[in-house]
Amino acid sequence: MKLAVMSYTFSRQGWEINGRFNLEGMCRVAKDLNIDGADIVTTSGLPPAEIKRVLADYGIAPVCYTFGVALNFPTATERTAGVDSVKAGVDIAVEIGAPLIMAVTGGEQGIPRDVSRRHFICGLQESAAFARQAGIAMSIENFPGADSPFVVSSDVLEAIREVPGLKLTYDNGNVLLGGEDPAVSFKRCAEHVVHAHFKDWAFAEPGKGMEGLDGRRYEPTLIGEGIVPHRACLQAMKQAGYSGYINIEYEGNKYAPDEATRRAANYLQGLIRELG
Repeated sequence: MKLAVMSYTFSRQGWEINGRFNLEGMCRVAKDLNIDGADIVTTSGLPPAEIKRVLADYGIAPVCYTFGVALNFPTATERTAGVDSVKAGVDIAVEIGAPLIMAVTGGEQGIPRDVSRRHFICGLQESAAFARQAGIAMSIENFPGADSPFVVSSDVLEAIREVPGLKLTYDNGNVLLGGEDPAVSFKRCAEHVVHAHFKDWAFAEPGKGMEGLDGRRYEPTLIGEGIVPHRACLQAMKQAGYSGYINIEYEGNKYAPDEATRRAANYLQGLIRELG
C-alpha cells in the first residue's frame, strides 16, 4: 500500500501562487514525505500538459483524475451534458497519464437515494464504453450525506453489477457516515477496489456539520484525530492483498494543507509499518 497526495486537500484552502494552483508546491510536499503518487481533482485551471510535466519533473505518478458529473437526471437527453463531461474527463486522464478516473456522484436534496442511484447508473452505463475504449478504468466512491446514492457497500455493488467495468474508489471515512463498519465494507467490495481515499470525521453537535445516512451529524477532522478505525481498514486491505494507493484527504481547516498532509502521512505510514 502506498500513499498519494490529493490536490483537493490543497486546492480547497486556496493553495496558490500568483493566482494559480501551486502544483509544484504540492509536489514538493509529496517528495519530502516520500510519496510518489497524486490524485488530481479537476485541473484547477492548469493545462493538462503542464500537470503531466510537473508531476514527471518530481517523479510523481498521476494515479487518478477526479471530477464531478451531472448525471442525476431521469432521461438520457438530460444526462447528455454529464456524459460529455465524463468523456472530457477521460480525455484529460489520458493526457496527464492517469490510468483511472473517479466520477464524483453526490446526491440532491429532495430526490430519494434509490432514484438518484438509478439516474447515475444509467449515466455511467452511457459513459462506460468511452472509458474502456480509451483504456481508462472508471470508478465511483462511497460519497457522504443523507441524500447520497452511493454510501455503503450495497449501494456501490448495485452499480458495479450493472455498469460494465465499473470499479470502486473506496473511501473509508464516507462509509462510516452510512453506518457501515469501514473495514467490513472494504471486505465486501475488495475485488472491485482500484483506489482508496482515507479521511476522518468527528461527531458534530446537533444542527452542525453534515448529516450522515445513519442520522448522526459529523464534521471533518484530520486523519488519526477522529473516529474512523484506520488500523482496522489497513488490516483488511493488507489481508486482501491491496497494493494500490491511498489518498490523504482532509476537509478541515484546523491545519494548512501541507501540515495536514504531513501529519496524516506520518500517522498512516506508522500504521502501515506496524502491520508489516
